Amino acid sequence: MIRDYGSWTSPITPELIVTDSVRLGDLCLDQDNAYWLEGRPNEGGRNVLVGLGRVPTMTSQPIDLTPSPFNVRSRVHEYGGGAFTVADGQIVFSNDTDSCLYRQSVKDLQDGATEPAQLTQPDQCRYADLVIDTERNRLICVAEDHSPVENGTSQEPVNKIVSIDLETGQTIDLIGGCLFPASDDFYANPRLSPDGRQLAWVSWNHPDMPWDNTQLWLSELDQNGQLTTTERIAGEGTPSSIFQPEWSPDGNLYYVSDQNGWWNLYRLNPSEKRLSSEPIVEIEAEMGLPQWVFGMSTYGFLSTDQICCTYTQDGIWYLATINLNQPKLESYPLPFTDFGGTLKVNGHSTLLTASSPDTFSAVVLISADQLDSHRAAGTDISMNTLRFANQVRVSDRYLSTPETIEFPTEDELTAHAFFYPPHNADFSAPGGVKPPLIVISHGGPTGATGNGLSLHTQFWTSRGFAVLDVNYGGSTGYGRDYRHRLQGKWGIVDIDDCINGAKYLIQRGWVAPDQIVIRGSSAGGYTTLSALTFRDFFKVGASYYGIGDLEALAKDTHKFESRYLDYLIGPYPENRQTYLDRSPIHSVDQLNCPVIFFQGLEDKVVPPNQAQAMVEALDKKGLMVAHVTFPQEGHGFRQAENIKQTLQAELHFYAQVMGFDLLDQSTMLEIRNADSNLP
Repeated sequence: MIRDYGSWTSPITPELIVTDSVRLGDLCLDQDNAYWLEGRPNEGGRNVLVGLGRVPTMTSQPIDLTPSPFNVRSRVHEYGGGAFTVADGQIVFSNDTDSCLYRQSVKDLQDGATEPAQLTQPDQCRYADLVIDTERNRLICVAEDHSPVENGTSQEPVNKIVSIDLETGQTIDLIGGCLFPASDDFYANPRLSPDGRQLAWVSWNHPDMPWDNTQLWLSELDQNGQLTTTERIAGEGTPSSIFQPEWSPDGNLYYVSDQNGWWNLYRLNPSEKRLSSEPIVEIEAEMGLPQWVFGMSTYGFLSTDQICCTYTQDGIWYLATINLNQPKLESYPLPFTDFGGTLKVNGHSTLLTASSPDTFSAVVLISADQLDSHRAAGTDISMNTLRFANQVRVSDRYLSTPETIEFPTEDELTAHAFFYPPHNADFSAPGGVKPPLIVISHGGPTGATGNGLSLHTQFWTSRGFAVLDVNYGGSTGYGRDYRHRLQGKWGIVDIDDCINGAKYLIQRGWVAPDQIVIRGSSAGGYTTLSALTFRDFFKVGASYYGIGDLEALAKDTHKFESRYLDYLIGPYPENRQTYLDRSPIHSVDQLNCPVIFFQGLEDKVVPPNQAQAMVEALDKKGLMVAHVTFPQEGHGFRQAENIKQTLQAELHFYAQVMGFDLLDQSTMLEIRNADSNLP
């Protein structure tokens, strides 16, 4: 059937996207049991801890371990992560509703007990990055204390590493906190050595972010588990980012560092206790990730002399092993191109989340025997898929296959993206017509987009839109130099790359030059609003909880990101004028195209008043604008009905702007100045 691009009907509906769809989160392996988190839009976004194996009885089907209304989530750094852990059958997790820690055990579950036992009392503390010290029957974790000061004046939360008795809940500060005047601003990755005698951790201080400059510390522990001698073993001198310290089974400390320009794997010299000068295997690829959340991992130990790891190169992820006796990286031929950043390994298995352009993200278990047999005989690797993020089946007739592209940009450099052409076997467009293009600017901005199957992307391509998902300069996965292109240039480099990516497609005749859309969320929303305001290129945009006022963000955001803009823009208030110059809210007179805004009213990262101010300014100017708000959503939308509404409203808005007809006109969307004359 011939219909205009954008107006095609598709079985990939908003209802389909949220039906039986989950967000797969943190993973854990404990002996023969696998655990993972499922964020469920149909349960109001509740995060459920799921187990498979001998939990609570011998079963081959995943079982929910945390009953409603428990919501396994941490709010440390606001973004959380690392909200549960399991060791020797003991389960400890953070509950979002009260920020308390709770415990369960496999034995209790086997005996029929389903209600978790409360470990800590409601107070002003949040917990993440949990590690169980089984020998001392305690938990070691990161704590973020939001208690107000006695005089009532505002201050930043206090971050620290604490121990918590697993019987009494008694909490003792180990590192940082008010009792340690020389404490650092942030802590992560507390990791206990196999013999329980040493503790390693990572810390950093304002204005650095963890992907810019961190320190790696090591301390001896006495018989009571208290710190004795403490040394900083990495992070002095030239700035470098340390990621995921991890102990090998024989007690050697490993970690990922980008000191050579790429996040590669290193090992501590046990005699000198200093950073090795050379990586174990040097490769122009990344084994690290930006630590927006806790609990991320890209490697683990199959044995004392063999590591299983993931790495990304040119935007594609791979699974590999490293033989530590004769260091060599050996990649495995798996049907995946994107991994979720939570690889867990023990002597029996490798557990990971994985996806590809034609398969949904899934929790996958690979036995160590399968890796060994492939290495010995080159046989296929057998994988056990434990859970798909989405159980729906979508025919290839409606799926667009992404193409990895590299295109020229400013300063004779190149940038990267994934291009998705429109695809729907039921429709074609009138002859000679090019499709509209949606350019996606990912969040962060320090982050990256992958090419795993996303129904959100296919929602657009199956309706006749082309999509360009851009890993602009500043994205991770392409080395430290690429990541640092945004230094002082946020709102410049990212926009340049989004525009030059679109121009690259226009020059090849792949998309319509007069129907270019830009959309983004959070920091990607800032890139979207800035591109629409400061450049005359895009015709319409969609901002999901995007930033319109950089100065307001600098004054009114949470501790973790409170100095992020020092790097992206410049220190405030010394560079106040730059903040004003790059804030779309102060240059609305330059914005001459329609915009739709989506905003959660409980957002603590990007205050809702920023979107409101932009909407009012555009409305006053007479531009077509829509503002969709959600009272019970924060930074990112988790509830099924709200996710459906955003997709329906965004499509409806584009149809009104671009002038194509939709067969389904049931969407109710208030568009201000809907009858205005568009440029």
